[in-house]
Amino acid sequence: MNTVVDRFIRYAKIYSESDPHTPAGTIPSTDRQFDMARLLVEELHNIGVDNAFVDEKCYVYAQIPATAGYELLPAVGLIAHMDTAPDVTGKDIKPQIIRYEGGNIVLNQEKNIVMESALFPELERFKGQELICTDGTTLLGADDKAGIAIIVQAVEELLTDGGPHGKLCLGFTPDEEIGRGADAFDVKNFGADFAFTVDGGDISHYEYETFNAASASVDINGFSIHPGSAKDKMKNALLLAMEFNALLPAMETPSHTEGYEGFFHLTELHGQVEQAHMNYIIRDHSMERFQQRKAVIQKAVQQLNLRYGPDTVHIELKDQYYNMYEILKDCMDVVHLAEKAMMKAGVNTPTHSPIRGGTDGCRLTYMGLPCPNLPTGGYNAHGRFEYVPVESLKTGVKIIRELVSPDLLERTHFKKTV
Repeated sequence: MNTVVDRFIRYAKIYSESDPHTPAGTIPSTDRQFDMARLLVEELHNIGVDNAFVDEKCYVYAQIPATAGYELLPAVGLIAHMDTAPDVTGKDIKPQIIRYEGGNIVLNQEKNIVMESALFPELERFKGQELICTDGTTLLGADDKAGIAIIVQAVEELLTDGGPHGKLCLGFTPDEEIGRGADAFDVKNFGADFAFTVDGGDISHYEYETFNAASASVDINGFSIHPGSAKDKMKNALLLAMEFNALLPAMETPSHTEGYEGFFHLTELHGQVEQAHMNYIIRDHSMERFQQRKAVIQKAVQQLNLRYGPDTVHIELKDQYYNMYEILKDCMDVVHLAEKAMMKAGVNTPTHSPIRGGTDGCRLTYMGLPCPNLPTGGYNAHGRFEYVPVESLKTGVKIIRELVSPDLLERTHFKKTV
């Protein structure tokens, strides 16, 4: 049998990065994600999940029937995403296992890439443990290959041990990192009463709150003329872009906020004198403040158009997802199930806080599939200092095993009747 570490390292080496620049509606955004999908289908077949398949849009689905006598247990879904973030390259990932004894970690001696404990003080919690890290030239992909490894390992162990369970539904999605992971998810045929994404961080932490989220695409039209004769004529789109950004609250950016504090995040800026383009994401846990933030950015557009002409700035504002707590607050038994499973798996004091982002589960919750988020154990996602402790991966497998156990499921109000 594989170990969860073997499985994770094998998955991490597969290049499955998504691409936000592909046209909307292109699913998957990159064909390379099929490489991960096909491997998953093959591995699921090998462990006895014969009905696993990948559809034409790169979604992997599988169902494991309930063992005899447990058909009335609720059907539990387990979901993780196959793509890695485009923020840092996911090509040629070279995972390495390092036993951490404290202090800085030299990831790459040749290139002098060092993970400094002063920047990442949580490292001290893992003294004496093995950490799976990068070589400092790529991200690791624990977000969310660790989640996939945990799910598949738990399923293999469950089937090998022959333990009782209800119906299990597995789903692995493309394009989560670019906000499209739920676009073509087949909730109806997935078959679960509720589900859990396995896409979190610290192994003691679970989540059921997310941001409300919108994207803003801003186009600025300037007017170019020779700088020698530009007085009272030139409109420099690049300078107008800077002026536009200055109209937004300077301290309400990701680098100045935490917890329940929302933000405006400029993710892209490019252009010339004649034209400039900017992309923002807008985030807030409160729906009221979320609407206020959208009003602020629209007011900035109005101000520049009043100042420089009505066709100077155009904005396309699009809601992306909403805080899943607004749905989950009415089915907290699902959330409590996660907490109980974590405690039975050895996490003494499970904690929760709002996700400063979103998950596939956020959108799936609004599509009728309640879907809190479980941990993978990973840290520093989307960057070259990403790592995951080996012990956390193993605990993640235990959490899933406990989560689907009849002992816990029989005590939820989701128990079926016929």
